[in-house]
Amino acid sequence: MRRNFFMALAVIFMAAYAPEVQAQGFFGKLKDKVKEKVDQKVNDVTDRIVNGKSNSSEDEDAQEAAESEDNTPNVTTTNQKSDFVPGSVVIFEDKFENEKIGEFPSKWDLDGGAVEMAKIAGRTVPQWTESGDILPLMKKNQYNYLTEEFTIEWDVYISKKNDEWGDMTHEIGLMTREEDVNSWNNYAAYVEIWYRPGDGASRVMWHCQKATDGSVENDVSDSKTNIKPNAWNHFAISFNKRAFKFYVNGTRICNVPNMLQPRYVKYTGSGSEYPYSCISNMRIAKGAVELYDRNATDADAITKAMEETGKFVTNNILFETGKADLKAESMAEIQKVANYMLKNKSVRFEVQGHTDNQGTDKVNDPLSQKRAEAIVTALVKLGVDEWNLRAVGKGSHEPVADNKTEAGRAKNRRVEFIKR
Repeated sequence: MRRNFFMALAVIFMAAYAPEVQAQGFFGKLKDKVKEKVDQKVNDVTDRIVNGKSNSSEDEDAQEAAESEDNTPNVTTTNQKSDFVPGSVVIFEDKFENEKIGEFPSKWDLDGGAVEMAKIAGRTVPQWTESGDILPLMKKNQYNYLTEEFTIEWDVYISKKNDEWGDMTHEIGLMTREEDVNSWNNYAAYVEIWYRPGDGASRVMWHCQKATDGSVENDVSDSKTNIKPNAWNHFAISFNKRAFKFYVNGTRICNVPNMLQPRYVKYTGSGSEYPYSCISNMRIAKGAVELYDRNATDADAITKAMEETGKFVTNNILFETGKADLKAESMAEIQKVANYMLKNKSVRFEVQGHTDNQGTDKVNDPLSQKRAEAIVTALVKLGVDEWNLRAVGKGSHEPVADNKTEAGRAKNRRVEFIKR
């Protein structure tokens, strides 16, 4: 880095005092030299990604940085705890907006206790006068309407009253079967919100019944859930085949990888004169946060896809945002594709890069082309015959999902390997 600094001073000096023609000649040579260095740097980075090699010049720069006054590491992290995506197909929704005060909520069924509509904190909501349960009223399949992938969202008013009342609860339960509705054995999961108005504290507790024997639960203080006092707070659940996630005000506080399949929803409330247990804007929908698979793509899946459809589609090849630089974790997927191609050396393949619709075609089209070319380069370095590969950038012109949602955009950011 010090060498670069003195070189820059030399350039400035010569630009100021050398004749114009000599300066042009010098800068022309300098331009060629810089281009040569940049090309070498690109090749070095590609080699490190594919072969796991280090770069001596980068090590030297790192050593110089360590000797500088400020050697604090520049670390960038991504907050994966705000990954909630609402389901797209609504199963049940109730905003309670047009309900009559003093009446039972029209879209619900009673399963014990007493509840009636009231005006609380600017909203018309169901308020408990006696503790009990209510269920969303479905035209059919009252106890079996939750799919393998669903989300549930609701608002809760958290009130802090200066009194000496004890703990009060609000609970959303995910139930497994109709029989013995009130039994603890019937819960796949539940989320409880606890209030202790005397000292202004609030807590959230979640409990999940695992698909294997046993259960898992946690009691999370309000300092970790960012609960807002005397305000409406947003709660959400995502379930995808086996994975349960729970969110408070957009932050994920629960991530259980293997839970029983729920079948229906039950809302339990505690009766009181204060709004400790009232909900608003309940929404249940099909669709969920993408399921995380630690094994990425199985090699057999590539073979099966190629045999049945003539192409393999993957979302496991990742790039730096807005760039054609492969992330190191993408190499496991590329290696599996390369293994298939090496077993089928007489087959030609088109490598297609696809983007979502964020940004313009002027940016996305060449970006997708460069990404496809980067994958071809990586495959060639793994032994695949370059003659059998053709890189094609499709931009955002061939979406396979709705670009209006993050989940849809994630599906559209993909790579396709097509037999030709």
